[in-house]
Amino acid sequence: MTAIRILGLDPGLRRTGWGVIEIDGARLTHVAHGVIAPKDSLPFSERLLALFEGISAIVAEHAPHEAAVEETFMNNNAASALKLGHARAMALVVPARAGLPVAEYAATVVKKSVVGTGAADKTQVAFMIARLLPKAGPASADAADALAVAIAHAHARKARKLGAAA
Repeated sequence: MTAIRILGLDPGLRRTGWGVIEIDGARLTHVAHGVIAPKDSLPFSERLLALFEGISAIVAEHAPHEAAVEETFMNNNAASALKLGHARAMALVVPARAGLPVAEYAATVVKKSVVGTGAADKTQVAFMIARLLPKAGPASADAADALAVAIAHAHARKARKLGAAA
C-alpha cells in the first residue's frame, strides 16, 4: 500500500492552522504543522493573499494527495462570519487549484474522531494530538486543530473504503 499524505486546515483570518500527516495502512505519521498568521495591519485583500500564498507554499513543499478543511461555526456577527468565510475560501480554493480532492468536516465530527466526543475543548484536542502524533512535538491550538482535521479525514477515508468493500 502506498502512503497517502493529507493536509488538514483550520481556517481563520488571523491564524490559519495547518498540519500534514501521512497514513500508511493503520499507521498515522506526523509530517509537519504550523500557522499562517497575516499581520492584522495589512489591508483585508493582502491578508487573504498572504493566506493564499502561505497555503500554496505548504502544498508545494509537502505535496499532499488530499486536503481536509474544518467547517466554521456560525458567528452572531455577520461581518465577522463573512470575513471568516473569505479565509475559509482560501483554504478550499488553494488545494482544489492544485488538483487535490478537498473534504470538509464539522468541528464536532473532528473532535469526535480524535477525542471521542464532539464537545471536546481545544485542550483535549491538543492532548490527543500529542498522544496520536508524538513526533509532532508541541503544537499551537490552531495547528493541533488542523492536525485533528487531517486525522478525522484519515479515519473517514478508511471508513469509506471499508464501506465500499462491504
